[in-house]
Amino acid sequence: MQATAYTYDPESRSGQVLLDDGTPVPFDAPAFDAGGLRLLRPGQRVRIETRGEGEARRIILVTLQTF
Repeated sequence: MQATAYTYDPESRSGQVLLDDGTPVPFDAPAFDAGGLRLLRPGQRVRIETRGEGEARRIILVTLQTF
């Protein structure tokens, strides 16, 4: 699934992405670390993997979108 980086805190390595419908979804340090990234800038296009549905949906991977 694709999303856009919305916020990112380099100290906690957590933040939020915006899904294409505008829904913000938070991610934590383990999801960020799983993608092997060092930094994330607001507005960057990312690929995410999620688990769960609705309110229980969690991001388990954040990485850069490649074409």
